[in-house]
Amino acid sequence: MASASSAFLQTLEAEVAAVQGFVTLLEREQQMLVKGEVDDLIDLVAQKNAIAAELASLAARRKQLLAAGGLANDRAGVVAWLEAQPQEERAGTVWSSLLTVARQARELNRANGELIQVRMQNNAQALEILLNSNTAAGLYGPDGQSTPASGRRISDSA
Repeated sequence: MASASSAFLQTLEAEVAAVQGFVTLLEREQQMLVKGEVDDLIDLVAQKNAIAAELASLAARRKQLLAAGGLANDRAGVVAWLEAQPQEERAGTVWSSLLTVARQARELNRANGELIQVRMQNNAQALEILLNSNTAAGLYGPDGQSTPASGRRISDSA
């Protein structure tokens, strides 16, 4: 039983560490989105995907350990495990930490999603302005005179 308890605690601790790493990446992502530094986002997404895969593996391991103990493989199962293992005070602390950092990650992810949505809307509006044929009337030709809206692109006259 002690090795099962140890494995469960180790799994929870690994989950906390992984979620904390995920939070760090989400915070970095948020800074990049706010500053408009989107060039490194692809690398960041790859890092986030790697941590997400690790988290899925750790969650599966936790669920497996709960199931091996005849418990539900959800939060209620963890609570039942903690109640059945009162001597494992550290596990309760670690579980609480996991819930806290998971909430933090969820909130950061939500906020980042909103930032991405705003950025996409701004990009769509800018593109619409650039493609709108009415704006072509405000452009000037090589002679300094206003060019009529012809549907031509600026690069067509080059």
